[in-house]
Amino acid sequence: MAPYVRDELTRRLRRRGRPLKLEDVTVVDAGMLKRAVVASALGNCMEWFDFGVYSYLAVIIGKVFFPHSTPQVQVLASFTTFAAAFLIRPLGGFFFGPLGDRIGRQKVLATTMIMMACGTFAIGFIPGYKTIGFAAPVLLLIARMVQGFSTGGEYGGATTFIAEYAPDRRRGFMGSWLDFGTFIGYAAGSGIVTLLTAIMGDHDMEAWGWRIPFLIAGPIGVIGLYVRLKLEDTPAYQEQLDKHDAEVAEREAGGAGHEIKTIFSQHWRAMLICMGLVLLYNVTNYMVTAYLPTYMTDSLHRTATLSDTLVLVSMLLVVALITFVGRLSDRIGRKPVFLIGAIAQIVLAFPCFLLIRQSGWVLPLIGTLVLAAILTFFAAPTAATLPALFPTAIRYGAMGISFNIAVSAFGGTTPLVNQALVGGTHDLNWPAYYLIVSGAIGAVAAIALRESALLPLKGSQPMVDTREEAEELVTTSELAMKEIRAGVE
Repeated sequence: MAPYVRDELTRRLRRRGRPLKLEDVTVVDAGMLKRAVVASALGNCMEWFDFGVYSYLAVIIGKVFFPHSTPQVQVLASFTTFAAAFLIRPLGGFFFGPLGDRIGRQKVLATTMIMMACGTFAIGFIPGYKTIGFAAPVLLLIARMVQGFSTGGEYGGATTFIAEYAPDRRRGFMGSWLDFGTFIGYAAGSGIVTLLTAIMGDHDMEAWGWRIPFLIAGPIGVIGLYVRLKLEDTPAYQEQLDKHDAEVAEREAGGAGHEIKTIFSQHWRAMLICMGLVLLYNVTNYMVTAYLPTYMTDSLHRTATLSDTLVLVSMLLVVALITFVGRLSDRIGRKPVFLIGAIAQIVLAFPCFLLIRQSGWVLPLIGTLVLAAILTFFAAPTAATLPALFPTAIRYGAMGISFNIAVSAFGGTTPLVNQALVGGTHDLNWPAYYLIVSGAIGAVAAIALRESALLPLKGSQPMVDTREEAEELVTTSELAMKEIRAGVE
């Protein structure tokens, strides 16, 4: 047993005043755990399918909805619309997060799935500027706002859902499947765009082909909704409902306002750590997934097919590595994994962009793959790390608020800011500078992070895979309690 695990067990036993009993340990239902992971990952898959499609179609969307602008302004306008959805995400977090703590994770996640699918599906039907004029970009913005509001409740809820279902010893591995869904969705969306562009050509894609990927979102949303409606709420949430003490009664009576006040007044340190780690993950994520295809086509003047293929291959590398890094975080801890990635980003960001700027495809591919490998060290442990920062009673709300503030301020704006910096200064190194700064901020957050691997979530019972593990944990707690009492005597 790791020293920090033993120390935490001792601390909790001192507070409890007695050893654990079998009824104090939750044995995870393996079938329900698998369904929870699939249902959560499908939502992320849906969200990032849209991001992959939109980022790969940014240039075409600029031409369709902002045809009278210069090419540079068209791309900026396209990314501005992309970023606008992130501005409303905190509102979704403030709304859906506390709601998920009050009425249940499952109900809220079913709602966000419906809204995400509808927002993405609707974009495929919006006429272009040449047909309905100024109403076209307005409708695009409204659809993006619906997406942004719904995703404000999606990732925080999905990470909470998986974390509260996963066994303590495998939370990193199980949580990594959530972001596995993220990159599968992105790879599917970007892959479809790349394939359609190669088959149809730029003219037909601009005329009508760009709509096809958005229309695919409808069936994906229906499947995801069906799976989520079949789920039960998490054991941790059910346990919370069974408590009838004064604190729970006061929280329920106070509603969302009371919870939000509690989050900011009592959990501000955890929120800052959460936001620092989210900044680290999402700046790198949106740099590679949303901005890099445009950077290579617009700034480096490569063909769209080559640029899209390079990024798509890098996403497949993330898909191949992510669950292994998730399992690694269960073995060596979340903190070392984040620190390895942050230090690697600080050291390697500039060399990676030097490689990406070289001619041909081999060196740019190496640079892109290295960035993708670094991204994996943030993507894999995030879903297990962030929920562990907060207790069950306010976990969904705290996650929804802190995650979406950071994503809105730093993640979703990454393509827009870097496009403006590169275009305004003509310095092609700005993306590397941006990654170095985010790596430094993330490293500080990782250093401040308290290790949570192998430990129960705050406010939750220990979670194990089998009854034998439960019995072993009870025996360990009994021995630890004897040592505590002997020390007191």
